[in-house]
Formats: sequence, C-alpha cells, structure tokens
Amino acid sequence: MAKRSGETPSDCLDVTGNSEECPVEQEETFMRDEHFQTVAFLAKSLSDENRLRIILCVSSGKKSVSGIVEALGLSQPLVSHHLKELKRSLLVKIERNGPFIYYELVDDRILDVVKTLSTVATDLLTARKTF
Repeated sequence: MAKRSGETPSDCLDVTGNSEECPVEQEETFMRDEHFQTVAFLAKSLSDENRLRIILCVSSGKKSVSGIVEALGLSQPLVSHHLKELKRSLLVKIERNGPFIYYELVDDRILDVVKTLSTVATDLLTARKTF
C-alpha cells in the first residue's frame, strides 16, 4: 500500500486490521528519489539474456572477446555490442595487454544480484497458476 500525504505508518493496516509499517517507509531509509534513475539504468543493463550470460562468463575471471565468443557461442559483433553496453553501465571493466583487451566483472555483488533475480524469477514462475 502506498503512503498518501498525511498518513502515518499506523495508517497502514494489514488484512487482519493490525497496524504494520508501510513498505514505502521502509524503502525510504535506503532509497531516495534521486537513486531511482540509477537503479533503473542498472536494471535495464541487466534486462538482456545475452548480457546476463556475458556477466556470468566474465565473473570467473578476465576474458577476451574471442574467449567470450567461444564460451557462449555468440557472434563477435553481438558480444562486442553487449560488452560496450556493460562497460557503459559500469558493470565490466577492461584491461589492455598488448593488442588484446580483457573484460572482467567490476564488482562480485553484481553476480549476487543476478543470482537473487534468478531465484525470485524461479519462485514467481513456480507460484504462477495461469499464463
């Protein structure tokens, strides 16, 4: 239930009529309006299956474009396109070594987010009764 102007947390009632803390109140402690755009940008970056596969691939260590292409069976132009987007989103970083460029995950917590999303998606689809 969204909090309306003038409501206090005690105005949020559960189905039994008992007071409970409003979810909006809980979220305000860690998320402000100015962060929504950043979170949405990150979520969009994670919204492509091939990007998720690339994230998983580079999470185990530095990989070249050709290594990612070989591991995932995707075309080189497609992998390059998604790596560009992942780099723009600050999810992967590059390291140059001579003529080669290697990609790796910027932060291991990204993999944790992907795993959590996978678990939630599985649970939601399992509980779904109609399609």
